[in-house]
Amino acid sequence: MVSDAFAMAGNAAAQQGGRPGYEGIIMLVLMFAIFYFLLIRPQQKRAKQHRELVEGLKVGDSVITAGGIHGKISAVHDGTVSVEIATGVKIKMNRSSVTEVSREG
Repeated sequence: MVSDAFAMAGNAAAQQGGRPGYEGIIMLVLMFAIFYFLLIRPQQKRAKQHRELVEGLKVGDSVITAGGIHGKISAVHDGTVSVEIATGVKIKMNRSSVTEVSREG
């Protein structure tokens, strides 16, 4: 009796067309495409813009840091910048901490 049930179930699946599981593969590819265009690509663009901003820092730029400190760059080194936040007050910080640049003066 049990073997008849299994035989009938297998036969019914074969009669439905027996298509391979392409639907699952298509859904995975579609989900990856959605994640790429909605999450990965915009993050890569932001990272590229920030990298260009950090590489283009120069003395005299008015900057805002990740911590919210406003100041003017007084010296640029390999991995750091010196930012003058008040007359005679300079702080040294990582270049990557700079989030915005205003070259107006």
